[in-house]
Amino acid sequence: MNITQTIETLFKRLLPSPFAIAIILTVVTMLLALLFTEAPEGENGFLAVLSYWESGVWSNGLLVFAYQMMLILVLGHILVLSKPMNALIQGLTGFVTNTANAVILVSTTTMLVSFFNWGLGLIFGAILARKVAESAQNRGFKINYPLVGAAGYVGLMVWHGGMSGSAPSKVSESGHLASFMNQMDPSLQSQLPDLIPYSETIFSTSNLLLFGILLILVPLFLSFMAKRLPTTETRLPIYKGWSPEKKKLQGAERLDHSKVVGIVFGAIVLVAFFYQYFDNLSRYIVTPNMLNLFMLGLALMLHGSFASFLNAVEEAIKGASGILIQFPLYFGIMGIMSGSGMVGQISDFFVSIATETTLPLFTFFSAGLVNIFVPSGGGQWAVQGPIVVESALKLGVPLNKAVMALAYGDQITNMLQPFWALPLLGITKLKAKEILPYTLLLMILGSAVFLLGLLLL
Repeated sequence: MNITQTIETLFKRLLPSPFAIAIILTVVTMLLALLFTEAPEGENGFLAVLSYWESGVWSNGLLVFAYQMMLILVLGHILVLSKPMNALIQGLTGFVTNTANAVILVSTTTMLVSFFNWGLGLIFGAILARKVAESAQNRGFKINYPLVGAAGYVGLMVWHGGMSGSAPSKVSESGHLASFMNQMDPSLQSQLPDLIPYSETIFSTSNLLLFGILLILVPLFLSFMAKRLPTTETRLPIYKGWSPEKKKLQGAERLDHSKVVGIVFGAIVLVAFFYQYFDNLSRYIVTPNMLNLFMLGLALMLHGSFASFLNAVEEAIKGASGILIQFPLYFGIMGIMSGSGMVGQISDFFVSIATETTLPLFTFFSAGLVNIFVPSGGGQWAVQGPIVVESALKLGVPLNKAVMALAYGDQITNMLQPFWALPLLGITKLKAKEILPYTLLLMILGSAVFLLGLLLL
């Protein structure tokens, strides 16, 4: 049994469903709070922990955050299901003549799209990989389809350092850090900035440089492997998205199918976006609300009609079920950790073993480990974010660097954790064990780039 089969077997046998993991983490956090923290005077410890948990689950600010993350995924998926995006994908496949140029095309475009939106990049990469395979079989040449499938997944190793990254987008919201860290020591809370703009995180010179390096190294690495791996014939049915029924429209049905109405309303949404957020854009501030409003208007225009848009919504919403039901559980964990004082205890531990230089490295590795159990950047920010922020303030580490260290660690182990690969596997009809050999190698490559970046930049 090779290493990838061993890892796949371990995941199946030892790793429960993401929902079960969220429940287990909740119970474990409750037990840790009971064992290592003290309840307020005169209160029962268990009931106090339950109170912290309930406050976190129904935190209004965090529930807004969950809905924002759902929309980022759903609207990105809706965009890639539009006819113009499908035409773009079909056109790109015409340049493919072998596995080497296939993986260069798929990995490069997928990373670029994922830098804009992770949901869009995930589905775009999956469909592009599938269409490349269909093009190969229609034109009569062989490719290494699993390697192409792995190339379609590489957007998930750069997404959190992109425009839809959960942690960078939330800290760019005015007042988020103050409300997020409301249980912090007042002397530390006074050091928190109102926000951290994208110019210091996503659009910083160091982050763009690391992304540029990966944009060159990943396609070259995949191309190098493609020239040394065997090829096989693919036998896939043609993947088709939604197409309208051929029927005579009557009355109000015409409104849903009218391209004029859909495009005009989409244009109105985009006008509202630029009018409302032009000042933010000029200052490199991008929030989840801004990103979602832009994608809503663009999706309406690209689909052309409400009927096409709503059918894409129906398809895309399936992938957001995990966020809907799991995020409140992570918020409950955060509520326990903040209310009981565990955040301060854990950050004190990190401060005791780390330095200003090594804290970003500890953050990177711990974020990568947490991502295996909490396969959601938004959920991870809710749980780990307070620890990272408090530790950084105590050690004098720039907050933007600490936030990006968490983002890098979270995204890189997506190449090991198969949770977000499920939509890609469903579209491509590949199996996890077929792409894991290649994504594991990409994880090693990406880790080396990010660690050097955190040390040197």
